[in-house]
Amino acid sequence: MKRTFQPNNHKKKKKHGFFARKLAATGIINLRRKKGRKKLSA
Repeated sequence: MKRTFQPNNHKKKKKHGFFARKLAATGIINLRRKKGRKKLSA
């Protein structure tokens, strides 16, 4: 029987990675830049 979590790094990066955050509807990265954050993404 297969386990429930089948990690896939490519899929994960596409969904939650730096560029995904950059291109998100509001551009989360840009908002964080404006705020003056030291760390932009996880």
